[in-house]
Amino acid sequence: MAVFLANSGGAWDNAKKIVEDGHYGGKGTEAHSATVIGDTVGDPFKDTAGPAINPLIKVMNLVALLIAPAIVGLTYGDGSNDLLRWGVALVAVVVIVAAVTVSKRRDIAIGDSPEVESAGVVSGD
Repeated sequence: MAVFLANSGGAWDNAKKIVEDGHYGGKGTEAHSATVIGDTVGDPFKDTAGPAINPLIKVMNLVALLIAPAIVGLTYGDGSNDLLRWGVALVAVVVIVAAVTVSKRRDIAIGDSPEVESAGVVSGD
């Protein structure tokens, strides 16, 4: 989804630049009005999703570079150890399940937190 948002935001931004350069009638036309609307939607897409995907890709690459050689080394050759290999896989599954469980338990509502309401602070007073 983040790749889609980053790419579509950049495409809408580039479309406006093309029209402003004189193509499709240039500034002041309906094409320009449409691209301004598209750019209004595209700017938040590319400004939020693009930077957010970079750390995700870096973390996935780092994990792959650290874990994959260990798994391959424990699978083939003189250092093969089935018990340790299955142990690493089990730990990875436990970490994934724990991360999903924690993320599902978090409240997704935006607004006052339960701590604020229990302290006697009521919004709108």
